[in-house]
Amino acid sequence: MERQTFFADILLPLPLAANFTYRIPSKMVDEIAIGKRVVVQFGQRKIYAGLVVKIHQIIPQFNQIKYILNVLDAEPIVNSNQFKFWEWIAQYYLSYQGEVMNAALPSALKMASESKIVLHPSFNLDYESLSEREFLVVQALELNQILSLTEVGKIVELQTIMPLIKTMIEKSIILPEEEIQNKFKPKTEDYIRLTEPYLQELQLESLSKMLEQRASKQLELLLVYIQYSNYFNKEPMPVSKTLLLKKSGVSNAVLNAMLNKGIFEVYEQNASRLMHRKSTKLVSDLELSEKQNIAFNEIQTIFNSKDYCLLHGITGSGKTEIYIKLIDQVIKTGKQALLLVPEIALTAQIINRLQSYFGDKLGFYHSKYGSNERVEVWHKVLDNSNNAYQVIIGARSAIFLPFRNLGLIIVDEEHDSSYKQFDPSPRYSARDAALFLTKLHGAKCLLGSATPSIETYYQAINGKYGLINLNERFSKVELPLIHIVDTVEASKRKQMKSHFSTLLLEKMKIALDQKEQIILFQNRRGFSLRIICEACGWTPSCNNCDVSLTFHKNLGKLKCHYCGATKEVPELCPECGRKKLIMKGFGTEKLEEEIPFFFPEAIVKRMDLDTMRSKNSHLQLINDFEDRKIDILVGTQMVTKGLDFDFVSLVGVMNADNLLFYPDFRSFERSFQQITQVSGRSGRKNKQGNVIIQTSQPNHAVLRNVLDNDYIKMFESQIEERKNFRYPPFYRLIRISLKHKESQLLNEGANVFADLLRPELGSRVLGPEFPLIGRIKNLYIKDVLIKFEVKASHLAVKKMIREAVDRFFKIKIYRSILFSLDVDPY
Repeated sequence: MERQTFFADILLPLPLAANFTYRIPSKMVDEIAIGKRVVVQFGQRKIYAGLVVKIHQIIPQFNQIKYILNVLDAEPIVNSNQFKFWEWIAQYYLSYQGEVMNAALPSALKMASESKIVLHPSFNLDYESLSEREFLVVQALELNQILSLTEVGKIVELQTIMPLIKTMIEKSIILPEEEIQNKFKPKTEDYIRLTEPYLQELQLESLSKMLEQRASKQLELLLVYIQYSNYFNKEPMPVSKTLLLKKSGVSNAVLNAMLNKGIFEVYEQNASRLMHRKSTKLVSDLELSEKQNIAFNEIQTIFNSKDYCLLHGITGSGKTEIYIKLIDQVIKTGKQALLLVPEIALTAQIINRLQSYFGDKLGFYHSKYGSNERVEVWHKVLDNSNNAYQVIIGARSAIFLPFRNLGLIIVDEEHDSSYKQFDPSPRYSARDAALFLTKLHGAKCLLGSATPSIETYYQAINGKYGLINLNERFSKVELPLIHIVDTVEASKRKQMKSHFSTLLLEKMKIALDQKEQIILFQNRRGFSLRIICEACGWTPSCNNCDVSLTFHKNLGKLKCHYCGATKEVPELCPECGRKKLIMKGFGTEKLEEEIPFFFPEAIVKRMDLDTMRSKNSHLQLINDFEDRKIDILVGTQMVTKGLDFDFVSLVGVMNADNLLFYPDFRSFERSFQQITQVSGRSGRKNKQGNVIIQTSQPNHAVLRNVLDNDYIKMFESQIEERKNFRYPPFYRLIRISLKHKESQLLNEGANVFADLLRPELGSRVLGPEFPLIGRIKNLYIKDVLIKFEVKASHLAVKKMIREAVDRFFKIKIYRSILFSLDVDPY
């Protein structure tokens, strides 16, 4: 019978437009399946792990067809819905599926292309069976343990070495080093069990009497084992070595003695790296308020006719309780639920609340998890057994998990810009991608926010999404009293002490005297925003970026917040040589230092990017604040993210001007959102809170809207401006950034690229222009903005952009220019 030949199309983690076809060796035909990872050669000396996306018998139209070298998975790790989702992400966000694959897979499931080899563990040193070149490679590996393909080429004096490598892999002489180094390794733990003779009760009784007379410590260990193994049940369970030693209080030597006597035996068992907790509450016991119950029932009614719904609930209205009820309904039908939150800082609180109801059905997925932990979550979402996760809480990357049967997606704080991936590609919005994922799974999607994005609210009032309003705080707690302080007027009246108004200091004293907590929001980290020479106006700037440097006192240095470069603080002005350097502006670090001058007994902590770098730092800080070990929390936008603390009675917005005057069409919307969100942290437990907003523009329209808690008025003014000036939701935006180290070449290239677009897109092409920061990491930047009607085909526009990029790179002198394409920029 003639042997059939099979081929596989492989997706590689590279920014390339096409998949690549490889031949399946006959011995691997039964192993290969769509969604499994395989090892393949790419180029002359590169080895990658790719994903099988198609298996077929169509012979490729080129001469040399490379073979698949190895199969890495026993079962597929990616399902068909994920491939469809990746394809949509790549198409919509002008990226490549290989880039999406890179973003989606946990790092422990990816193989870096080190292109090195090691000896196969099962190679039996049978030198007689080796060819001359194979012997040379084996000999070199015995000396060096690992070799790059370039080194192998030099040893065997061959230009084309992959046929030799392929043969040696097939003969189990060598292995790609990546397969060993990067493959996910399950965590194991030692377990203890009784040996066969002592499973008989008579033998165990005899052993107990003997130990009672001669070895009391061993008897103690045996009794603890009997207790925790449920020995007298039909099937005694093994007991972890760690637990056994801890509960018995005996030394490891006692256990070793019993192992040597053949009483116990030890063996390894896979153990999870993830936290497990049983549920302590029933969802049926969760009582909703009258308003919450109305909203819950209305959401269910909307889901009968629409797939998407916006829950517009004011801060403190109890949206999380509604989420819990909805999730419970979905998982009772056997489906999975995904709760997206904008940042890891927010997951700590909401995880604790949901774990009390869903226990070990709940998993969470975010960047602070280690790579092996992320793989465990991946497998528990993919799993089809009773051990699978039914509920996932995660930040934006959680949308890439391998859901089997997704029934509900909840996007909490849907307005938040943290849902947007900025670099690298794909530059996707998890909120918008969640809408497509909803459709793909035939699921439902709930968007929740006290301050919805303009685009989302517009879709809701125009009927594309359902709209539910929740205008009452849980337990009828009143919204906080908001006070606006005019810092210009306060300075004239000598009512500013450093960066604190006298009103803010008075309210802080009252709160601390009453043992209440305070949050201070300043959207700048560091100590001083800039250093300036009073004599000549010189300001230190970054050598790599067009930005001034920020002084960080804990470092004792000036730091760039874009590239991370640092400089020493000069004693004299390098421009005029005078000692007239003063500090202007303030960040969170300076606030943290100044507060003890006013309140020396208060415990102050800071929550910003500088203090939240370690794995569990955010969780520790939030727990300490919840446990009232911290009196005053100073932070950047992290403190605005929906955190819920019962004893916060005062919020201070230290400088609202930083938010109001940022040159962006979304600045008013974002100012309203951030100030409203941080204000909502105040007054959470049967007491009205206070909010102090310090600004030089007390009559600004946005601040008036915040004062009146009037989202609708803010929306109406902004939607009118968006319509008049052709911005979303009436127009779509695509920003194309071109970057190069030579400004002249960049200017020429950017003009040429814009001219390639104009014949078909005309006045929809704006620029090229320098952005607000025109140089970052020694690369100059020029932006071209495409602004086109919502009614226009976005696929057609994106096709024109792709074609223009392809034509541009055919011009040799511009090939070194870097491109960054951002669809729906935030």
